[in-house]
Amino acid sequence: MGEMNRRDVVRFLGAVPVAAAFTWTDTNILSVSRTMAERRAAHGSTFEPQFFTAHEYETVTVLVDLVLPRDTRSGSATDAGVPEFMDFMMIDRPDNQIPMRGGLAWLDSECRERFGKNFVECSTDQQTAMLDAVAWPDKAPKSLTHGVAFFNSFRDLTATGFW
Repeated sequence: MGEMNRRDVVRFLGAVPVAAAFTWTDTNILSVSRTMAERRAAHGSTFEPQFFTAHEYETVTVLVDLVLPRDTRSGSATDAGVPEFMDFMMIDRPDNQIPMRGGLAWLDSECRERFGKNFVECSTDQQTAMLDAVAWPDKAPKSLTHGVAFFNSFRDLTATGFW
């Protein structure tokens, strides 16, 4: 997927409120976990996303590690395979694909507006500032409600994949 034009961004932004509708059942999660284990066994550690574009996957990888970074007790979300988990979840639940793509597009759009570059190109301080703006729903400006909905759903999915 190349650069998005303004019309594409508006279309995606219209779908972002649906991000709050990410719903995952225990059955969905167990099914995806089994599928991931089977694919890793068959293909080794090499992973090619089937849902995310290369840029989206890079964004997801950076974002999950900001949500759950490596610490002295455990590895990061990427170490736990969360980006792969998310890719499989998007394939397994097509109704969540537009909210995910829309949220990632919103994140890049907001970063370009604030910092003049996509999320993955921002410094760690800029990425953290962007997430701080949407991570606390009670403190976020009303103009960022779409971003708050996306980030909260993304954070929940990150935690689900990590655990």
